[in-house]
Amino acid sequence: MSRRLRLWLLIAAAIIASVYLLPRWTPELLLGYFRNGEPIDRFTLLLAAVLLMPALFERLHLPGAVGLLVAGVLFGPSVLAIGNPENSTVELFLSIGRVFLMFIAGLEVDLRLFHATRLRSFGYGLATFALPMLAGIGVGWLFDFGLNACFLIGSLLASHTLLGLPIASRLGLARSEVVTVTLGATVFTDVASLLVLAVCISVHTTGFTWLSLLEQLFSLGVYGVLVLIGLPWLGVRFVRRWRHREAPMFLFAVLCLLFAAMGAKAIELEDIVGAFFAGLAVNRVIGHGPVRGRIEFLGATLFIPFFFVIIGYRLDLPVFAATLQTSLPFVATIIAALLLGKLAAALVTGPVYGYARRETLLMWSLSLPQVAATLAVALTAYNTLNADGERLITETVLNSVIVLMVVTSVLGPLLTERFATTLRHRDARP
Repeated sequence: MSRRLRLWLLIAAAIIASVYLLPRWTPELLLGYFRNGEPIDRFTLLLAAVLLMPALFERLHLPGAVGLLVAGVLFGPSVLAIGNPENSTVELFLSIGRVFLMFIAGLEVDLRLFHATRLRSFGYGLATFALPMLAGIGVGWLFDFGLNACFLIGSLLASHTLLGLPIASRLGLARSEVVTVTLGATVFTDVASLLVLAVCISVHTTGFTWLSLLEQLFSLGVYGVLVLIGLPWLGVRFVRRWRHREAPMFLFAVLCLLFAAMGAKAIELEDIVGAFFAGLAVNRVIGHGPVRGRIEFLGATLFIPFFFVIIGYRLDLPVFAATLQTSLPFVATIIAALLLGKLAAALVTGPVYGYARRETLLMWSLSLPQVAATLAVALTAYNTLNADGERLITETVLNSVIVLMVVTSVLGPLLTERFATTLRHRDARP
C-alpha cells in the first residue's frame, strides 16, 4: 500500500469517525462519561493531562509543575468535578508521589561536587537557611501564629529547588564554583528544613518538653545512622551479587525507599524525611547507572506529576480565591520575606568568598524557587493534627505556599537567565 493511499484512508476514517461521534459526544455527555465511567477512563484522562499540560505551560515560559497544578484544579470539584478527591486511590498516589519526590531529590544530590566545595557550600547553606527562616519566623509572629507554627513557616522559606540549574548548564556555568557552591548548599537546606519539620510535628502532636525533644533527636540520630550508613553497607553487598541484573537492583532501591519511609513513621517522623535520607543513601550505592535512570524515569513520568495534579485536584478554588482576597497582606509579606531573606544570604556570603556582584546575584536567583520540598513539607504540616484536631499550619498558609511556589518558580529562572547570561558575556570578553 502506497504512502498516499494510506494517507487518504486515514483522512477518510477520521471524517467518518467525526461525523459519527461529534453529534453524540456533546460536552455534557462527554463530561458525564468521565464522571461516571470506569476508573481506567479517568486514568487515561489523567495521563493525557500529564503529557500535554507541562508542555503547554513550558511553551508559555512557565514551569511544567504549574501546568500540572492547573490540570488538577480543572479536574477537581470546583470545576469539572471528575472523580472523588477523597478516594483511597487518590490518597495512595498522593503518598507515593510525595515520597518519590523527596527520594529523587536525595538521588539528585551530587555528593562529589558537594564534597569538593563542602566548606563554602556549608557556609552558604547555613546563611541561605538561617536568614530566610528568621524572616519566616518574623512573618509568623507578625500575623499572630503560635511559636511552633512560626518555626514551621520559617522552614518553608529556608529550602529551595534548583529550577535554574538547567539554564546555568545550557550557558556553560554548571561547573563554575558559584553554581557548585549553591548546589551543595541545597543539601544543607533540604536536610535542615526536614529536621525542623520533624521537630515541629513532634511538638505539635505530643507537646513540648525538653525530655520529648531529646528523645526525638536521639531517635533521629539512631535512625540517621541506620539509613545513611546501614543502607549503603547493605547495598554494597547486594550490588556485588546482583550488579549485572537491573530488576533486582531496581527493586532493592525502591524497597530502601519504602522501608526508610516506614521506619520514619515508626519513630514519629514523616515519611518524606525517610524518603530524602533513603535517596542520599541509595545515591552512594547505585551512582549514575541505568538503575538510577529507571527510578528517575518512573518518578518523573508518573508519580511526581500525579502528586502535583492531586494537589491541584484537592485545592478548594473558592477558599483559595478567598485566601488571596482576605489574606493578601500575609501572602505578600511571605513572598517578600523569601526574596529578601535569600538576597541577604547571598549578599552576606558572596563578598566573603570573593565573588563578583553578578555571581552573588546568580546565587540568589538559583536559591529562589520553592517547589518540590517546600510543597511536600507544607502539605505534610497541613495534614498533621494534634489531639484537639488542630492543624500544624492553616489552610491560609498552605494556599500562600502554592502562590509562593508559582511566583518563585517563574521569577527564579527568569533572573537566573539574566544573571547567567551577563556573567557568561563578561567571562567571554578577552
